[in-house]
Amino acid sequence: MKGRLLKQDKWPVLKFDDLKGTLGAVHLWTQIVGKIRLRKMPWLNHSWHVTLYVTANGLSSGSMPYEHGIFQMDFDFHQHQLVITASTGGRETVSLAPGTVADFYKAVITKLRALGIHAAIYTTPSELEGAIPFEEDHAQRPYDKQQMENYWQALVRVHNVLTRFRSGFTGKNSPVHFFWGAFDLAVTRFSGKDAPLHQGAAPNMPAAVMQESYSKEVSSCGFWPGSEQYPHVAFYSYCYPGNEAFGQQPVQPEAAFYSKEMGEYLLHYEAVQQADNPEETLLAFLQSTYEACANTAHWDRKSLECDLSHLENEYGCYKQI
Repeated sequence: MKGRLLKQDKWPVLKFDDLKGTLGAVHLWTQIVGKIRLRKMPWLNHSWHVTLYVTANGLSSGSMPYEHGIFQMDFDFHQHQLVITASTGGRETVSLAPGTVADFYKAVITKLRALGIHAAIYTTPSELEGAIPFEEDHAQRPYDKQQMENYWQALVRVHNVLTRFRSGFTGKNSPVHFFWGAFDLAVTRFSGKDAPLHQGAAPNMPAAVMQESYSKEVSSCGFWPGSEQYPHVAFYSYCYPGNEAFGQQPVQPEAAFYSKEMGEYLLHYEAVQQADNPEETLLAFLQSTYEACANTAHWDRKSLECDLSHLENEYGCYKQI
C-alpha cells in the first residue's frame, strides 16, 4: 500500500487515444447522473446546480433533495461502482463495467426506484453531436479500470491546484466543479459586470440556458480530456466576452499557446505532467491567462483580488479556530 501511495504522488501519464473509449462511456454515465441532479435541484446562476464534484473516491452529485429527505450519487473509481445513498439509510450500487449506456441507464433508474426516488429526465445527451437517447444507446462500450483511475487521479491533482488558484479572488467566483456536458473540471471568475447577449449554441442545449450562463463577464479555466477533433488532454483558459488583445498577451509557461480557432489559451497536459513542479507550472498558466483577460478587459483588479496567505501563516494551525 505504501508503494502505491508513493506512486500516486506523481501526476499520471494520460494519452487521449488510451482514454477515449473509457471516457466516452463515463461521459454519458455522468450525463445521466447530472441530468438527475438538474431535475432535483433548484436552479442556480450559471447552471451551477447541475455540476458534479471531485471527491476522495471519484465524482459526486453532492446532496439532492427528494420527497423523503436527501440522496446522493457517487462514482467510486476505487471500487468502480456508482453508489446511491439516501438519508433514510438506503443504499444501492451499479457496477462500472463494459456494456451499453441503455443498460446502465435502466439499472440506475431501477436502483433509484428501489430507494423511493423518482426522476423523469430528458434522456438525450447534451452538448454532443449526433446524440442518442440513453435508453436507445445499445452500442457496446469499453471500460478500462486503470485508465479511469489514471484520469481520476489527474482530476484530483488538478482540483487541488484550481482550489488554490480560486483562493486569490475576492470577487464572485465559482466552485471548482465538474461540468458533465463538456466533461471538464472548471473554475470561473467574474468581473461583476454584465456581458453582451451570448450568441453561441451547443447541441441539445436551449439558447436561454447558454445566455444565462454567460450573462456576466468571466475569466474561466479548466481541464478537458480532448476530443476526436482535438485529440489532446489539455488545460484551457478563455475570456468572455473576448477581445482581440486577449490572445496577444504573453502567458506562461512557454508551452502555452493561443488557439484562434477555439478562442482560448491551451496548455497540453503532458507539459504539466512532465514539469519539475507540475503544480507551479499549472498555477503559472492559470494566473497569467487570467491576467491576460483581466488586463485587456479592464477589470478592477484591485477590488477583485486578494491575498489571504497571512491568515494561513498566522492562524492556520491554531486549535481555537
